[in-house]
Amino acid sequence: MRSSVKFYFLAFLLNLYVGNALAQQTPEASRFEVDFETFTLDNGLKVIFYVDRSDPVVAVALTSHVGSAREKEGRTGFAHLFEHLLFLESENLGKGGLDKLSARIGGSGANGSTSRDRTNYFQTVPNDALEKMIWAEADKLGYFINTVTEPVLAKEKQVVKNEKRQRVDNQPYGHTQYVIDKNLYPKGHPYNWQVIGSLEDLQNATLADVKEFFNQWYVPNNVVLTIAGDFDTAQAKQWVEKYFGEIKRGPEIKDLEKRPANLQQTKKLYHEDNFARLPELTMAWPSVASYHPDAYALEVLANYLSEGKNAPFYKALVAGKKLTPNVQMFNYTSELAGQFMLQVRAYEGIDLDEVHLAVEETFKRFEAKGIPEKDLKRIKAGQETAFYSSLSSVLGKGFQLAQYEIFANDPGMINKEINYILAVTPQDVMRVYQKYIKDQPYVATSFVPKAQIELTLEGSELAEVEEEQIVMGAEQEFDLEEEVTYQRTPSSFDRTVEPPYGDSPQVKVPEIWEQNLQSGLEIYGITNSEVPLVQFMLEIKGGMLLEDPAKIGVSNLLADLLTKGTKNRTPQELEEAIELLGASIRVNATDEKMIISGSTLTRNFDETMELVKEILLEPRWDEEEFSLIKQQVISRIQQEKANPNNIASNEFRRLVYGEDHILSHNNIGNEDTVERITLQDLKAYYNNYLSPHLASFLVVGDIGKEEAVNGVKELTADWGVKNVIFKELPEVTAPAESKVYFYDIPGAKQSVLHIGYPALAETNEDFYPASVMNYRFGGGSFASQLTQELREGKGYTYGIRSGFNGSTFKGPFLISSGVRTNITFEAVDLIKEIAENYAESFNENDLEVTQGFMIKSNARKFETLGSKLQMLQEIKDYNRPKDYVLQQEETVRNITVPQIKALAEKYVDPNKMYYLIVGDAATQLDRLEQLGFGKPVLINSAEK
Repeated sequence: MRSSVKFYFLAFLLNLYVGNALAQQTPEASRFEVDFETFTLDNGLKVIFYVDRSDPVVAVALTSHVGSAREKEGRTGFAHLFEHLLFLESENLGKGGLDKLSARIGGSGANGSTSRDRTNYFQTVPNDALEKMIWAEADKLGYFINTVTEPVLAKEKQVVKNEKRQRVDNQPYGHTQYVIDKNLYPKGHPYNWQVIGSLEDLQNATLADVKEFFNQWYVPNNVVLTIAGDFDTAQAKQWVEKYFGEIKRGPEIKDLEKRPANLQQTKKLYHEDNFARLPELTMAWPSVASYHPDAYALEVLANYLSEGKNAPFYKALVAGKKLTPNVQMFNYTSELAGQFMLQVRAYEGIDLDEVHLAVEETFKRFEAKGIPEKDLKRIKAGQETAFYSSLSSVLGKGFQLAQYEIFANDPGMINKEINYILAVTPQDVMRVYQKYIKDQPYVATSFVPKAQIELTLEGSELAEVEEEQIVMGAEQEFDLEEEVTYQRTPSSFDRTVEPPYGDSPQVKVPEIWEQNLQSGLEIYGITNSEVPLVQFMLEIKGGMLLEDPAKIGVSNLLADLLTKGTKNRTPQELEEAIELLGASIRVNATDEKMIISGSTLTRNFDETMELVKEILLEPRWDEEEFSLIKQQVISRIQQEKANPNNIASNEFRRLVYGEDHILSHNNIGNEDTVERITLQDLKAYYNNYLSPHLASFLVVGDIGKEEAVNGVKELTADWGVKNVIFKELPEVTAPAESKVYFYDIPGAKQSVLHIGYPALAETNEDFYPASVMNYRFGGGSFASQLTQELREGKGYTYGIRSGFNGSTFKGPFLISSGVRTNITFEAVDLIKEIAENYAESFNENDLEVTQGFMIKSNARKFETLGSKLQMLQEIKDYNRPKDYVLQQEETVRNITVPQIKALAEKYVDPNKMYYLIVGDAATQLDRLEQLGFGKPVLINSAEK
């Protein structure tokens, strides 16, 4: 039985205007008509189509109603394991599966995600490849499981285990969610275990277990196929019927009953974290499942209590008692249950009992006052902007429709949910607080640095945490070259024949307008009216380049301070004014720039620009805020000292640029430089270096040139030009010979690798051709040799990549990865071998794959407002022609194998690189001498 239904929705807008100045303005009503249709195949497959003609792309997503909640205790991690397995191979796609196909057709990269309740697989492709994607997704669902063999399973177990080490075991506070869920939900509850599963369960999984799980859950009647973008629906229906129609229906699947966490008493637990440098308190209360009527008020409650300077928790814990740089709260909802979370990472040495007391005091004050109407309007304005933002890509639209279909049993919920969000009242917010939070039991975890148990909550018990031991040679061996035969799944037609391309899409390079102002400021814009939003960016050359090396971090502190009030507005008043417009305004500093960026509803562009002008030209210079920001930055620096990835990034900078180069520093500074900085230093930087002739304004969205330019003219009317002189930077060169450097983190579960050297500026004529050359080496994800060899071939890593990272200055060529500790030498040696052989091994097939991806992917290059803004940034920063994308396309078309080989020989020489490893020196340091680059240099003395 088939059905076809069409839905439309009206996006209801709020009256966001407050105060006398805005009282007479009436917001325009904006109507969005989303015309989608659904139908169901005889085998139970639900299909949703959404047509969007704005770009020649189409997003295809397959969403299975299975996550970790459908697993058995002791056999956890299976849903996430299948997220990986389903990309590898199927009967008719062959080895490489969707990843290999994606590289050929110019897709965004086949990807997926797993939650407690669903697994999805998705990518966006040029619309001429739609039939290929439907064929491939059907093959994954109906013609896949026979290709999963013992060696394939053994290898992918290693990849998933590496992901767990990278995301959990080797991260500060990585085990927090494990401890929370283990104690919030009783044994046997499907949320008691983590989505990624346990290392032991993954290792114990048999091939029979895996096939049983697939055959039960990955069946048409448990799957939603979403296709969104520029395509012909009648033709697509025929393809869906052809490729999916004969896949057999699976067993009937019953919905699981809601199972809220039935916590009877408060539980307090602690853990000494090997990577933590600061104490962290996390609290979790049982709440409600997704789409429960109370979920919307709980979301507002979390936002009001914790977000921004007007938030009660900010006022009490951040500004008042100065216990922490921020407080995070969120309502984590899932299909069967929910949990309301509060997290506070305190400053160094702060007793978490003090934090807990401040939390309880803040709740008491909230009980007495509730949420003001003005704050509720402010929060809803932000939710409106977020709603529009979620519709800015075809993939985002497809995700939403599938989510509603599976968990609300109604894709038409896309019509209704905004009403539930906007209907929340102050009384609702207080009601859910009293029902779910006040005097209710919770789970509290204290994660503290080693040997600092005195900072934990009083009465806490030791948490059960599984930590992997480093054992050399402990992983299962596998041979992927072993010849495997299997019985093919029958079909009514020959599925081994890949469908042809459709008509080639024409790359739509957006029309760009520009305007130069008398002050020297340049404006670049793109008008796009798909959603009523505008995104903008004001870039000012400078950043860390203009800083005193003894006081690195000035521009970063200045960027933070500029949003902390203006001459006539307190920090709280400025934040409120921004949020009531449904806008966001951010200021950040980079190595080479100061950037003011943001987004706003179209109707509020002028008012938003008035606030940008205040921020830029009328700073408040608030002493109290300056002191608070310094404390927060120092706390961040302390945290980065414990994060292996941050350590690798900072140490690699020093190797590449040398101690005396300004770019060798992290632009946030270090504890010493930040301590030295005064408010006067920020004023001097502001007065001497922020100049309109060094600035450009980039704007994209639902706005015309005249309106945008007028807004910017107002911005620059009182902005004076300064005489700014940039110092000449010393030249950096590659090392004459390779050297290994090691940063010791005792007990590290992974080794973080940074391998490379100073290579090219983006303005160098070789930069783009070298990037083309790098695609098959390490830039093309699953199409790259590094990924194929280290992840797919050996299971050494969850991910590895390489690339050129230049700007207007020479930047590094970098190979980066996290590999399991006990094969550190083997991984580095294999990278070295691949680099040594790359030039010689590159062939016509490699060139064909490179050209296919890099040309076809242009069709989806400008789909979102963010991608359009990035395009303008490249044109301005690197003086590119407006059609540079088409010119780069010609470079790719015309490049030859000999040219690629020459570029590889010139820029990928493993014998002239820095090899930096951040890991466990006790087990791995000495082995690295076998690389042939001499004795490794230990660059720190780790605390034992």
